[in-house]
Amino acid sequence: MLENIGSFLERKREKQFSGVGFNFQPLGNTHSGLIRNSVHTMVGLELIPIGTILTVLNSQIVKTANAAIDVVIDKESFKVLSKHLLDIAPVLKELQLQELNESEAARVALESLESDIKKANNLVEKYRNRGRFYLLLRCRYIVKEVEQVTRDIGRSLAALSIANTEVLSRISDQVNRLQSEMQTVEFEASQSQLQIVDKLNHGIREQKLDQAFANDVLEEIGRAVGVPVEPSEVSKELASIRKEMEEAATRKERAEFIFLEQIIELLSRADAARDYEEVKKQYFRRVQVIERYDSREKYIRPLNSFLCPITGAVMVDPVSLCTGTTCERSAIEAWFDDGNRIDPETKEVLEDTTLRSNVRLRESIEEWREVNYCFGIRSIKESLLSNSDLLVQESLSQIQALIRENSINKDWISIGELTDIIISILGESDSTDAKMKILITLKDSVQGHARNKEKVVESQGWYHIISCLGSDSRISKEAIDLLYELLQNRSGWNKSFCKKLSDHPSAVSYLVTLLKGPVSNSAGVSEKILMELSEIDEENISAAAKFGWYKPLTDRMIQGSESSRMSMARAIVNLELKDLNLKLLGEQGVILPLLEMLSGSIESKELSLSSLVKLAKLHANKGIIAASGGVPLVLDLMFFCRMRPFITIKCCEILEKLASDDDGIDFLVDGKGNQLELENIITNLLALTQGPNSAHYRKPALRALLGICKFETGLVKKAVLAANGISLILPILDDSDSEIRETAINILFLFSQHEPQGLVEYLFSPRRLQALVGFLENDDNDDVQMAAAGLLANLPKSERELTMELIDLGGLDAILSILKNGTMEAKENALSALFRFTDPTNIESQHDLVKRGLYPLLVNFLNTGSVTAKARAAAFIGDLSMSTPKLTAVSKSTGCTRWWCFRPSKVPLCSAHGSVCSVSSTFCLLEANALPGLIRLLHGEVHATAYEAIQTLSTLVLEDFPQRGARVLHESNAMRPLLEILNWGTDSLKSEAIGLLEKVFVSKEMVEYYGTRARLSLLGLTGITVYGDGHLRRKAARVLSLLERYSKSSSSAFSGVQE
Repeated sequence: MLENIGSFLERKREKQFSGVGFNFQPLGNTHSGLIRNSVHTMVGLELIPIGTILTVLNSQIVKTANAAIDVVIDKESFKVLSKHLLDIAPVLKELQLQELNESEAARVALESLESDIKKANNLVEKYRNRGRFYLLLRCRYIVKEVEQVTRDIGRSLAALSIANTEVLSRISDQVNRLQSEMQTVEFEASQSQLQIVDKLNHGIREQKLDQAFANDVLEEIGRAVGVPVEPSEVSKELASIRKEMEEAATRKERAEFIFLEQIIELLSRADAARDYEEVKKQYFRRVQVIERYDSREKYIRPLNSFLCPITGAVMVDPVSLCTGTTCERSAIEAWFDDGNRIDPETKEVLEDTTLRSNVRLRESIEEWREVNYCFGIRSIKESLLSNSDLLVQESLSQIQALIRENSINKDWISIGELTDIIISILGESDSTDAKMKILITLKDSVQGHARNKEKVVESQGWYHIISCLGSDSRISKEAIDLLYELLQNRSGWNKSFCKKLSDHPSAVSYLVTLLKGPVSNSAGVSEKILMELSEIDEENISAAAKFGWYKPLTDRMIQGSESSRMSMARAIVNLELKDLNLKLLGEQGVILPLLEMLSGSIESKELSLSSLVKLAKLHANKGIIAASGGVPLVLDLMFFCRMRPFITIKCCEILEKLASDDDGIDFLVDGKGNQLELENIITNLLALTQGPNSAHYRKPALRALLGICKFETGLVKKAVLAANGISLILPILDDSDSEIRETAINILFLFSQHEPQGLVEYLFSPRRLQALVGFLENDDNDDVQMAAAGLLANLPKSERELTMELIDLGGLDAILSILKNGTMEAKENALSALFRFTDPTNIESQHDLVKRGLYPLLVNFLNTGSVTAKARAAAFIGDLSMSTPKLTAVSKSTGCTRWWCFRPSKVPLCSAHGSVCSVSSTFCLLEANALPGLIRLLHGEVHATAYEAIQTLSTLVLEDFPQRGARVLHESNAMRPLLEILNWGTDSLKSEAIGLLEKVFVSKEMVEYYGTRARLSLLGLTGITVYGDGHLRRKAARVLSLLERYSKSSSSAFSGVQE
């Protein structure tokens, strides 16, 4: 068995240096040389642990497999190779796990596999970044190379399996199946690729060098390999083939060199491959020829040799018979098909019917034709400049004939300045027929010709063409067809030209006019262009809508993204829309997506509502809004969501428009047609007219309210009584806006019919404080709550009677509700207002607040509030904590000096206060779990929060028992951030921190633990003079003196703690 492996590996080494697709030379031509090379390699491998070889090889396999997927030609064969390589990876891992046999046969097999993987990698790298056209030309050879390397790897894998049969026993079936598949694999290039290659080979054999054939085959190649047939891309691909041709010449591969040279010659005749400078040179060479002739000469007759003896016409593809007679290929083929076997000219019997292309004659005929093209161009130019309408039209027909005869004339009529002349005539002529024919001729000249398109677009002709869109239907039809052609390139729309068209101030209006016009063809083309312009720039959608065409706008509204919908809504807002336009938009389906936008961003809501305000002017659209469930959405935004005033204003305006008709109540329904509760709507509208921020939407709210109150007297009476509407509307009579006053008096008139006594009661019994509490309770308006809470906070706290009245009216509950549910700004003001209810001298009021659940709210603010809210919560907790010593019952003993001697059995005492503490009975901040939040405020390097936190923490260090509070601060890790404040804090903050340290360092244990650290910071402060008389310096000096008092002591009450 080993002998078989050895002979197989020797054959593998021979292939390594002469394998398909590689140019390596073998190290020696003799068998002994190969063996010496093998031995040398094996010696090298024996020095490397076999596990390392497996790891490296596995990595190379994965790398090659991944790279194989990127090859753009013959993807299926490379994909199969990649899959097989990835299937080998588990085999190598199994060998690593099971400890590969260390035999020489195993190493030799592994060496062989490594060599084949390297060949596969080289093959992948060889073709991964080559030109796509070139890869297509080599497709037959590439698949065979992939096939061969796959089979070689399969054989190496088989050898490795044989050398490690026992090790791979667990996966032997898998390995055998894999190596068998790889050794028998067969690849074929795709039929479409092979057909293209065969077509190229046929073209080379038959010397098909005409432009039509080149254009056709180039298009097929481009489609097959995914390369746009554009001059820039084709130029890159031909350059890649030229490079391959040069490398073939270097390698002295003559056949390859000639083949690639012929391919370049053939493809270079295609329009997309033409070198424009060479085309110009060719034109001027022909012009030099005709300059030798008289200026009246317009045509050179063909030589007799140019004429086919069968058809008598000038030949296009001349081929020669064995007798030397030359005929048109198609004519002689038809001659033979009819059974003729004699020379059509000499009548000789043909012993051989082989046809041979007569290249030299064909080139002469082409030159003759090109010279006559130049004669024609010269003659046409003279006629165009004659100012004769008849001659102009004849010349245009001649140009069209030139273009039909040979596409090179598309370039030559441009080079010969004919394009410039007819563009000039287009702008000056008043003749409908001339304009039409010029537009048709220009279309012929630019069709499929990127350079001519660019010339027209960049010339004055662009503006003449667009102007023609506004002419009569015959001219506009040709103009729109030409414009469409100009906007196309080989891959679709020319985005740059479309952008230029969208920049023209009249283009969209002309296109919309044509779209709505009587000519169906023009309308269809115009719609295509408009739809593309809509994709280029959404401003074009607005422009089209401005002229009454809404399709792209409604399409975007119905199917577009959120941002696209917002753009379309913005367009609706900015458009001046008549009733007919509003009706069309409603019928075409924009209302439902606008309602869907109400669940989007703030900007989306604003744009949607602004659009709906416009659309709701029309009765039919009101019905659509109501039927689509839009009214509850608007009411929710208006009353129950915390939104910007602008949104509330627009909601009010929509509601006003819905209620403006006599049947307006029919629109106040949900999506199922059920009547909405008018009582709730009226109540909330009345609330909108109150408060300091109501000026923004008071007018539309009152108008909507007025419209609703006209509906049903019974419902209105109930709603007005429930909402106390009279008392709310009366103050609005003092508004400075006359329209608001007029609307208010109308509403009061309607209200007075139901509750006239309410007016009198309001006039004699103002209840301003209750109104203030109402503002506090107004959860529908954040600004009102914030302002009301701020107002309450600014009232003198000494007004005890006012405070009690507010409590009786529910003001305290309203403040607590804001702390739970309000906005952060409202909560900040509510915290300030709360101080009037928590006078530290009035423990009873503090008990009331704690009982209402205040403490957990304050602790939560320490963790999640704004800077202001955290500072105020800390200060509030400080006020409560100041009352704790008064509420604690500290046990005292006449016979014990230790604070813990008389602790009641099984009842834990507060570590700071030395008593049984709780939140409800003693307001203890430790029991409320406020300490962690307060300490976090020391870390934030924010002056306001740290300042209040220090003051509150100071309440824990009691004058009678400072050691207890100091111990709590130490065990809670508060001391280090407190000392850090001496480095970053402001002077006033440092002063507060030093004040707390002065209380803490009464404890000898605290001095011994933190003294060294504190001394360094305090020494730096003793040289600072602040507060005019050196207040901070003196405070720092006092604390330093405390530290010095204990400096000689070395004992510590806290064991196991390190500085």
